[in-house]
Amino acid sequence: MPETIRAAGGSLNARRRDKRFRIAAAAALFPATTAAAQSAAQPADGWQSTWNWPFNSSPYLAAFARLEQHDIAALALIVGVVFFAVLTAILLVRTRARAAADATTAREHVAALKTQVDQLTGLLLSEPQVLVSWPAAGDDPQILGEPQPITGNADPGGVLVFHAWLAADDALAMAHAVERLRAHGESFSRSLTTAAARQVEAEGRAIAGRAVMKLRDVSGVERKLTEVKTEHAALRSEADALRTLIEALPSPAWLRDRSGRLAYVNVAYARAVEAPNGARAVAQGVELIDRAGRAELVLAAAGSGSVRLRLPAIMAGKCLGLDVIEVPTSLGRAGIGLDVSEVDGLQREVGRLAEAHRRVLDQLATGVATFGGDHRLAFYNTAYLALWDLDVDFLDQRPADSELLDRLRGEHKLPDQRDFKQWKTELHGAYKASEAQAHVWHLPDGRTLRVIATPHEEGGVTYLFNDVTERLDLERRFDALINVQGETLDNLAEALAVFGSDGRVRLFNPAFTRMWRIDSAVLREHPHIEAVIALCRPLHGDDATWQKLRTAVTALDRRDPVALRIERADHTVAECSTVPLPDGGTLIAFQDVTASVNVERALREGNEALLAADRLKVKFVRHVSYELRSPLTNIIGFAEMLREAGTGALNERQSEYVGHITGSTDALLALIDDILDLATIDAGAMNLDLGAVDIPRTMAAAAEGLQDRLAKDDIKLDMRAAGDIGSFTADERRVRQVLFNLLSNAVGFSQPGSAVTLAAERTDASIVFSVTDRGPGIPPDMVDKVFDWFETNTIGSRHRGAGLGLSLVRSFVELHGGRVDIDSAVGRGTTVVCSFPLGHAVRRTAA
Repeated sequence: MPETIRAAGGSLNARRRDKRFRIAAAAALFPATTAAAQSAAQPADGWQSTWNWPFNSSPYLAAFARLEQHDIAALALIVGVVFFAVLTAILLVRTRARAAADATTAREHVAALKTQVDQLTGLLLSEPQVLVSWPAAGDDPQILGEPQPITGNADPGGVLVFHAWLAADDALAMAHAVERLRAHGESFSRSLTTAAARQVEAEGRAIAGRAVMKLRDVSGVERKLTEVKTEHAALRSEADALRTLIEALPSPAWLRDRSGRLAYVNVAYARAVEAPNGARAVAQGVELIDRAGRAELVLAAAGSGSVRLRLPAIMAGKCLGLDVIEVPTSLGRAGIGLDVSEVDGLQREVGRLAEAHRRVLDQLATGVATFGGDHRLAFYNTAYLALWDLDVDFLDQRPADSELLDRLRGEHKLPDQRDFKQWKTELHGAYKASEAQAHVWHLPDGRTLRVIATPHEEGGVTYLFNDVTERLDLERRFDALINVQGETLDNLAEALAVFGSDGRVRLFNPAFTRMWRIDSAVLREHPHIEAVIALCRPLHGDDATWQKLRTAVTALDRRDPVALRIERADHTVAECSTVPLPDGGTLIAFQDVTASVNVERALREGNEALLAADRLKVKFVRHVSYELRSPLTNIIGFAEMLREAGTGALNERQSEYVGHITGSTDALLALIDDILDLATIDAGAMNLDLGAVDIPRTMAAAAEGLQDRLAKDDIKLDMRAAGDIGSFTADERRVRQVLFNLLSNAVGFSQPGSAVTLAAERTDASIVFSVTDRGPGIPPDMVDKVFDWFETNTIGSRHRGAGLGLSLVRSFVELHGGRVDIDSAVGRGTTVVCSFPLGHAVRRTAA
């Protein structure tokens, strides 16, 4: 049984080994040709004749012949897998080769595009221009180009800060234009002028979904072209406006060329010649003026160039008179015809109305006289002639208003006036008045006239003279006037007394009796001025005052007004004044000003106290400064001794402390020196050591003391002075101190990395130093305070100080007869200008 099993197992193993051999043999045949797998399904009797089989007699063929059906299927599967792998490998190789070729082509194309971009960028940047591009869905712009020539700032971001390099109006317009471009794609084109006076052309448009703005510096020919375009646009606008105005004129207007043919006519011309429009009238050559009129115009223009003639013309079928005006132009002649037929009719009508009015006015009882704009008589009626009883021949000569008044005065027909010239000037004020003026004249013959002066729009005046004598009762009016005057005087606070031409009291008010403590019953007796002075003398015994008042009242030749201030025995102060009256009397007025005088005295005493306090302050400052200088000198000396090797070695911290002591004492010593200088100047004891001051050397010496601060803060000092600026007469030490203080102040207010400019310029009258910084600037309300003592304000900067530097600057410059000016604004820095006069006697000692 075991042998049987082993025999069966051996037979099974033998079959397995045979099967593996056949498969191996078939597999070994495959490399020879792949066509065997494709012919496996063909009939057995035809395959040998189809293939040129190289192994017909080999054991492989026998093994292949013994394959079973499933063995053939496995073999076909293997063959297919191998075929797919080979085909895939071939396709992969071909695809890699094609991809490599495409990559090479793409790289070459990219290189060409980069070269093209570089060329276009070079062309774009070959001109001084800047391109700003905004994406459609973003706010971050792309800026190309060099902004320095346009904005004056190398920072590209400064291009969009328009107010930093443009005027306020241009900056606002550009901001709005950019906003509309980005929001709505609205294109714009503008010509701008920068703060540096450069012309810039700004253009914006939407391109490929992006908002693009181009800024270009137009200079040379392009600037001229821009100017010509601007001028052309202005001239074209002006020409359009003039053409529109000419077209709107109701009068016919025309242009002729050099040959005399019509070149242009307006709508009124076409309407006058009954043409459909101006172009048709020009094309057909329809003339408004006949041949004889045109010949007359040509003849007149040959002599004077411009011509104005009255010519007949047919307008819309009517014969009218035209006032024709023609003037020469660069292309021919220009003319206009004014219809004067209506004017002539109006003039005739006005003439008829004037004559009718003249006849009516001659029937009036009121005197009427009309004077023209030249102040000469233009019309008078019969009542006026009878009122003044003047010669008709004299009036027909059209005398002047002033001449007529002088004649009436010479004949004693006008009211008596204290100042006739002034009275006449006031009367003639009606020529310039806007409303009628009324006057009442009391004539020497007893008549009273009410005179109304009515101004004319053309500049003349019409006088209406009404005799109101019969309607008025002069005595009743006089009594009423006296009552009114009495009531007025009685209620005035001023003490008033009116003295007649005989020196006696005519009027007085209660305030006068109260002020001088006089019984009113005595004054009602009309005492003389001498008696009144005797009554007032107990309260004021100054004879000189009363003599002036006596002369003002009783003088016969001259009665000039008098103004006095008197102080009575009871310490009452009064202002006294006299007024000459037209009737020969004199008005004396006394006004109690005791309260105002007391206030004035108090103010004067307060001012003197302030002056004394100021003197005390200066004296105190000088004393304290001198007292501080002595111990400070000792501190400086001991600090220097501690630095010397003879006193022993100091450790690092001790050396640092000694350095702090030295720096603080130096600063304090400089402050005390400044205070002493200011106190000396304020006391008028400052002496100037005058001599020749070398300007470049003095500037360099002033800047030498600031080199460490300039280097520490990385601040650039720009010194500007002409090579031949030379020297001038001044105190070199004080000039150097002035420049040092100005530079120190400018450096203190400058930001790190900025620049400070020190410039000197010689003019015909002075040497001008200027120091400019780019700091925060000075607010307008502080400009007048920066020169005050101990006035300091950091304005947000690193500057610290006692506030004496600029005070010294102003004092030293003014001692030289010069002046200091400040030009500053918040945000744009400060410029301090010091002017030292030339050819001026500089004071060696302060005033």
